[in-house]
Amino acid sequence: MDNIEIMLVLVALVGVGYAAARLGYMGGDFDKKLSGLIVDFTCPALILSSTMGEQLPDRAMVLPLLAISVLTYVVLGVVALLLPRLLTRRRSDEGVVGFALMFGNVGFIGYPIAASIFGHQAVFYAAVLNVVNTFAVFTMGTMLITGSKEGGADGKGGAGRWAFHPSVLYSSPMLAAYAAIAIVVLGISHVPRIISQPLSMLGAITVPGALLIIGSSMSQLPARTMLGNSTVYLTTLFRLFLLPMGLYFLCQALGFSPFVVSLNTVIIAMPVATYGTILCLKHGRDTTLITELTLITTLCSVITIPLLAQFFANH
Repeated sequence: MDNIEIMLVLVALVGVGYAAARLGYMGGDFDKKLSGLIVDFTCPALILSSTMGEQLPDRAMVLPLLAISVLTYVVLGVVALLLPRLLTRRRSDEGVVGFALMFGNVGFIGYPIAASIFGHQAVFYAAVLNVVNTFAVFTMGTMLITGSKEGGADGKGGAGRWAFHPSVLYSSPMLAAYAAIAIVVLGISHVPRIISQPLSMLGAITVPGALLIIGSSMSQLPARTMLGNSTVYLTTLFRLFLLPMGLYFLCQALGFSPFVVSLNTVIIAMPVATYGTILCLKHGRDTTLITELTLITTLCSVITIPLLAQFFANH
């Protein structure tokens, strides 16, 4: 599939979730339980299965990929803490905006887009980049979602205190990320099919499940709300264009190889990660803003991703 077709498939699955909720198949407790299933079971399986292909990446590429990814999420983490203060007037929304600025939808859109631009072998390298992304989602991402919960930790309103919960480091997605790193570092290239196949099948539930949840969340919003507001559109501009291109030129100036810089840029130029909606549901946060951000960035990426592909084709 080309880039446009991939985006249309994404929109179609979100539409199915929307219709399913309208017809009474999804919503409420079902969405919360499905979110928990995805975070605790299918997401870890997806992470592990991404490192169980027939070939391991070139060892010489692993450290540069991890290095540029660490640098990227350090920069994005600082941006996620500071920039939302300028993009929204509501302190209670700062964490959600920060999450949207920091995390793109790597799992569903990032991998196939990387393959379409750089070739099939790029999928594995994208998975190496995604190890750091996964670590950041379930540490910093969880802090952004829970730390800005309306009402705060004391229930008195406003934005709650930023708090790091060590248990996040031992959550099932993080344990899977640690195992994935070990597989790459140790060069384990032949995992028995009796292990890899079930993990692959279980992990395959993650993407469609997450997209169905987004569609279901959309069904709870008034049509006017789904059109977004100034905060949504400013965040979209930074998420899809300003931040990726800024990091592209920064990493290029720091001497990373053109392939590593280009692949990293593509990976971080994706629309808002679906895990934002899932984490909001899992931790009892209102999903209105994150759903708007996911929807608008996804629709706009139908234009920005092909433009990005053309940019790298000419460089």
